[in-house]
Amino acid sequence: MSSPKKRLFLVDGTAFAYRAHYARLTLTNSRGEPTDAVYGFANMINRIIRDQAPDYLAVVFDAKGKTFRDDMYPEYKANRKPMPDDLRIQYPVIQQLVEAMGIKSISITGVEADDVLATLAVAAEGYGWDAVIASTDKDLAQVVNDSITMRDEQNELDLGPEQILEKFGVSPGQIVDFLALVGDSADNIPGVRLVGKITAAKWLAKYGSLDAILQNSHEIKGKAGENLRNAVEQIELSTKLVTLRRDVDVGLELEDLAISDPNKKELYKLYSRLEFRTLLRALDADDESPQVKEPKYHTINDKSSFARLIERLNQAEQFALDTETTGFDMKRDALVGISISIEAKEGFYIPLAHNYLNVPKQLDQEQVLSQLKPILENPDIGKIVQNLKFDANVFAKYGIEIKGKIFDTMLESYVLDSTSVPTHSLDNLALKYLQHSTTKFEDVAGKGKKQVTFDYVNIDAATHYAAEDTDITLQLHELMWPRIAATGSLQQVFEEIEMPLVPVLDRMEHHGVLLDRDNLRTQSSELQKRMQDIETEIYRESGSMFNLASPKQIQAVLYQQMGLPSTQKTSTGAPSTSESALRDLAKTYDVPRLILEHRHLAKLKSTYTDKLTELIDPDTKRVHTSFHQTVAATGRLSSSNPNLQNIPIRTPEGQQIRTAFIAEPNHVLISIDYSQIELRLMAHVSGDDRLVNAFFSGEDVHRSTASEVFDTSLEKVTSNQRRHAKAINFGLMYGMSAYGLSRQLDIEVAQAKHYIDQYFARYPGVEHFMDQTKNWAKEKRYVETICGRRLYFSNINSKNYAMRQRAERAAINAPLQGSAADIIKLAMIEVDRWLSESKFKAKMILQVHDELVFEVPANEEQELIGHVKSLMENVIKLKVPLVANAGVGTNWASAH
Repeated sequence: MSSPKKRLFLVDGTAFAYRAHYARLTLTNSRGEPTDAVYGFANMINRIIRDQAPDYLAVVFDAKGKTFRDDMYPEYKANRKPMPDDLRIQYPVIQQLVEAMGIKSISITGVEADDVLATLAVAAEGYGWDAVIASTDKDLAQVVNDSITMRDEQNELDLGPEQILEKFGVSPGQIVDFLALVGDSADNIPGVRLVGKITAAKWLAKYGSLDAILQNSHEIKGKAGENLRNAVEQIELSTKLVTLRRDVDVGLELEDLAISDPNKKELYKLYSRLEFRTLLRALDADDESPQVKEPKYHTINDKSSFARLIERLNQAEQFALDTETTGFDMKRDALVGISISIEAKEGFYIPLAHNYLNVPKQLDQEQVLSQLKPILENPDIGKIVQNLKFDANVFAKYGIEIKGKIFDTMLESYVLDSTSVPTHSLDNLALKYLQHSTTKFEDVAGKGKKQVTFDYVNIDAATHYAAEDTDITLQLHELMWPRIAATGSLQQVFEEIEMPLVPVLDRMEHHGVLLDRDNLRTQSSELQKRMQDIETEIYRESGSMFNLASPKQIQAVLYQQMGLPSTQKTSTGAPSTSESALRDLAKTYDVPRLILEHRHLAKLKSTYTDKLTELIDPDTKRVHTSFHQTVAATGRLSSSNPNLQNIPIRTPEGQQIRTAFIAEPNHVLISIDYSQIELRLMAHVSGDDRLVNAFFSGEDVHRSTASEVFDTSLEKVTSNQRRHAKAINFGLMYGMSAYGLSRQLDIEVAQAKHYIDQYFARYPGVEHFMDQTKNWAKEKRYVETICGRRLYFSNINSKNYAMRQRAERAAINAPLQGSAADIIKLAMIEVDRWLSESKFKAKMILQVHDELVFEVPANEEQELIGHVKSLMENVIKLKVPLVANAGVGTNWASAH
């Protein structure tokens, strides 16, 4: 019996590095070093070793510098974007990782990784081995045969000759001819115009080879045939470019590619520096690496084990806590179980209401809650939760208030770096900070139509899922809190702004806002009628009927049928139908203006006048929006179901929607908002004398700016000059360029630049602040609000000009917008405290940007305005006065 063939596994290291980088969250260690690509790469290599068990393994990387293809064709890969900065930093670390794992890392100058991969695969075939190339690069398909396969690791697919034929429509032996005909836009390989994959495969199926196609090119009709005959030299070049070398001097023998024992000492040092806790756990313990404790999760379903847990909780300084419920509506869904962690790597789950067939016996819910209540309400025992608002509401339904020093890890992450993860969910935080992939809800409850509520989840599975949540929450707190506490200002933001705001928002959500359903229905009907009228006008003006929701049809009508000029292009080079492009055209042409108006009305109808009625609670007759603290990067609050932050305020339609937000009988709505808070903050942070004096003198700051920029007296400032000055004031706060200002004011760029130069000449403190902020951000990678909140900008030093410019503009505005967000939050906390301690029955019901809205008994109106204005205007001391304006009405529109 012959021995099994040896197997060489070859990894396209460069492709793996890119895939690892783009497949994960943006991970960094505590020093801010990017780590996502290294972490993903390590996991992919470990999976290959575990699942494929290769006899030999090598990872091949592209080397620095030019290759022979660049010498042959200088335009080769000219369209390729440079490697992203945060991946480029990790590239040498990945190569170091591979060597430490006991795997050969290969990169050869003058050739590409594909040439090396092809050389090694063919050499292995010559030895009588099987070779597997872990890559999806189509160029490598040319070496595939019965002994050499390609491996798509992401989709777990092996590609042999049959699969290559199925995928490309040609055999591996025809791949070079196929690629020479088709070309490759990514590598800037020419190919033949109008010859795509289907045409190339059809020709090769008929004639067998590229040589035969060229010999019979006279038979091929049409433009494609003509292009083929005119591209003989081009095809010859393309053939040379796509043909992989199989004779690269690699400088080692195949036997050298045997997998060695990993260098655990080096891996431990590397994983420790990068803070890869999961990978550290996976290392075998030895003298160089301490034992890593495996997690232990326990089900508490008998009285004795529960009594022991209660005893430990009473002695604990703090513990992590979580609830499991029948759904995600914290006010309506029922409690199913409670999980607790007192020490890292240990967790307890107390099932209370699992309800499936043959479910094990569970403890009595009432008795469990009665014994937990004094602990949860003990002010001397700290509690750690992920999303406090949810768990606090669940326990509140059972008469329990969570008290003590409370830490919300979701808010800890947000305060530490609001931009570090797409969302501050437990899954994302575990992956970023602990490099741990958590058990997902779908893993235990199923997916789609087969998903069950948590009370039907098996208790053993529920125990691991729920106890892991509190274990991870505890570990996250133990990692994040020292970093926050080490920076006093961040601790202050957490303890004095974000945490005290949680119950404030909860009370606002609970009270909700009364809506006039009939008003909304009437508005929907009116919007529908206006949209139909606009559609009719568009069809008449354009001369044809088309789908106004179809960009492709709009493109055909505007640019082909009507012949309008194209001011912007899509990524494919087609004329754009984006809002920006249509706005340009709308200055001159009616149809694009009408399309924009139709889009605006359609969005208002679908998002608000139709949707709001569906969100009215049948019991309270109110909408109960959800306020979110951890969505906007700048610290601003956001809201959902419904989103009340984005109702247009400057359009008649937006104002009309606000008329549906009403006060209950014998009450009024009071709106109190900060006047020009970001401009006042600019005066404060810049210290510019002219700007500060304008606010102290009570002048119209836009008129004052116009007077300075246009060198005229205040009395002679025209309305148009004031409008321009207002655009300059707000535009510069957002880092607007001369080009951006010119577009906004519809003036020449040179004139816009003159305005900006004049502004900085008169307000030098503002220019100094902007320059200082950009320099600070470039050095520190973050800026700070006046309360010490840090706002990070990962692209501030990017080599990509456009990305760097965007980051610089955002960095200028962030201290202003972020400070405004901090101030309104502090005001909300103070106002809520005053309301709870006063005799007033008024309720704070909404927060939108710089505005607070109250529902107030009519007899409290004047007194409340005086108190709230005073609190808002004195919540923080600036170099200029804070001013809050109040309005009163029976609906939100009339109050604003």
